[in-house]
Amino acid sequence: MKILFTNFHPRNGGGHVTYIMNLLQGLPDSFQCTVATQASSRLYRLASLVPGVRVVDLAFTTRPISWFKDRRALRHLIASEGFDIVHVNGSADHKQVMLALFGMRHRPRIIFTKHNDHPLNSFGHALRVFFSTDHVIAVSDHVKRFLLRSPYKCKPITTIRHGIDTDYFSPVDGAEKQRLRERLLGPDFEHKIVLGSSAGTEYAKGWLDLVAAVAALPSGQRERFHIVLIGDRPHDFHCAEVADRAMTAQVSMPGLLDDVRPWLRACDLGFVLSYEETLSFACRELMALGLPVLITRVGGLPENLPAQQGAGLPSNSEGWVVPPRSPEFITKVLLELLQQPERLAQMGQLARVHAAQEFGLQAFVDATITVYKDQV
Repeated sequence: MKILFTNFHPRNGGGHVTYIMNLLQGLPDSFQCTVATQASSRLYRLASLVPGVRVVDLAFTTRPISWFKDRRALRHLIASEGFDIVHVNGSADHKQVMLALFGMRHRPRIIFTKHNDHPLNSFGHALRVFFSTDHVIAVSDHVKRFLLRSPYKCKPITTIRHGIDTDYFSPVDGAEKQRLRERLLGPDFEHKIVLGSSAGTEYAKGWLDLVAAVAALPSGQRERFHIVLIGDRPHDFHCAEVADRAMTAQVSMPGLLDDVRPWLRACDLGFVLSYEETLSFACRELMALGLPVLITRVGGLPENLPAQQGAGLPSNSEGWVVPPRSPEFITKVLLELLQQPERLAQMGQLARVHAAQEFGLQAFVDATITVYKDQV
């Protein structure tokens, strides 16, 4: 089976890149995979390293000159390669695929993965539903409910939650954790509680709420915590806010990393405090690494926790669920941790067990293959 993956992100790409890379690495050799994305993107670089995967430089932008040029190139690619499936991952690439297919006598089947909960009720989406969508994959039940209130409700919709390589994202023992802390953070972290995330550095990821929550602690308690924030450097005015709260020394920003494991393995607790989130690869990776998680009650984030505990309870055996934009609730959790820091290791073990049972890569790949095969 021949699959074309399209991705519009010209740079980082976040979870879209992780999603496509997990499929590229998990699909069997009988699948011939091509990726169409801009050469400046992280996906282009990473996909180029996967044996047997072809990568094509194509931009999916709204600029008129590039729009026509790249649409012609996309049409030629689809017509010449005879793909069975085109798997689109966003509105920009979905639109260009639709336009490239107009008038094509024999067209591939189009699978659209909905990664976010951005609005879907525009005229453009209605056109894409009619002309270039055969099946929709929702990355969470939250997203599926969103799709069922949109024009896409007339198409088959399958929920397939993110899968991750739980062998790759695996915990280390206490001695190795301490060695990583000394190497990455310094020698004075033995009795500190390190809070880490690779969920992103945009304002909507809510990390500044954690900074505010730590800053609100009384002197002597706030110094017990350290924050690790992995990703692109935040905007200068967000860094200025960290400085205004006298928290600069308590926040490490190692940058955007291809391998986040060493830094996260040096942590005691993972956090994803987004204001909107449909599932979160980062949350699943944190739990697989044996870290309990502090997450917000938004979108599909609670779906990462056991069903009986993810429905809005303030805390559970694998972590804590707090309202978004609520530093005061986070401060309460931090005070609780200071009273019983030994709970973190026990909760982390439970998070790891849940991740190993529920987040596996193979189940994710197999479910996606089933959708592909149903279309051809």
